[in-house]
Amino acid sequence: MFAIFEFGGKQYKAIKDLTLKLEKIEEKTKETFFDKVLLVSDENNETIIGSPYVKGYVVHAKIINTIKDKKVLIFKKKRRHNYRRKIGHRQTVTLVKVIDIIKKKSVEANTTKIEKKSDSKITKQKKSEVTSNKGTENGS
Repeated sequence: MFAIFEFGGKQYKAIKDLTLKLEKIEEKTKETFFDKVLLVSDENNETIIGSPYVKGYVVHAKIINTIKDKKVLIFKKKRRHNYRRKIGHRQTVTLVKVIDIIKKKSVEANTTKIEKKSDSKITKQKKSEVTSNKGTENGS
């Protein structure tokens, strides 16, 4: 099973347990989801092509490290003019390991469980605020 996803204006082929070099990711979390999936090929060798994206699939990945890539040399020269310039550049990249290619419904189920746990505290506070506000609205 593999998927082709888009990130940073480039396309990458994601296979489970594969390490990829992506453009620098500014996220603080250790795990990320790429939802701009262009093509998915599943276990039955069925290919799903999106227009432009495949709905319902995401690539789940773990951020390993942010490093600098190999140096790229830029050399400029104009012959017979004694003009030579040598410049080097190292691009910052993020190493990402693909954990799995999953359907979006299962991702939403996992995230809603997390949200429900945190929202339960908030809803209790809001309910108490609403009941106290009702008393003030009826009195005016």
